[in-house]
Amino acid sequence: MNNNQADNSRLQDIARTAVEPLGFEVLEVQQQVAGGERIVLVRIDRLDEQPVTMADLTTASRAADAEFDRVDPIPGEYRLEFESPGSKRPLLRARHFERMVGLKARVRADGHAFTAPIKGIDGEQVTFDVNGEDVTLDAGSFQANLAEFPDRHR
Repeated sequence: MNNNQADNSRLQDIARTAVEPLGFEVLEVQQQVAGGERIVLVRIDRLDEQPVTMADLTTASRAADAEFDRVDPIPGEYRLEFESPGSKRPLLRARHFERMVGLKARVRADGHAFTAPIKGIDGEQVTFDVNGEDVTLDAGSFQANLAEFPDRHR
């Protein structure tokens, strides 16, 4: 299955249209194939930063299912699945990093690939402690995922 960025961006826009009015944030959309079945996986978080519940996933899934049926972005059959961010939470915006200060993030950017604690946030700049050296990057200009699970919801 084609999992290119343009396709995922379109699917992400469709999911956003359906779930943001309900108080959810679309963190990422992935296209997968499992056992020959096409799957569109949508990871969401709550805009109020409370834990995502099963009821939240059901609500978001129903709303998105209707929007995906209306737009019909993928030819043929596929399964639409929703997940909470989980332990490998994507970190996309400065506020995501701010919630996770002190925890390790896995970072991939031009010229950078490291796993290090999030040291601090100043506006849109995120600073990491990479082997005792500060590395500061602009949120949104690199890919990052949480590399350790917090001991409590953040």
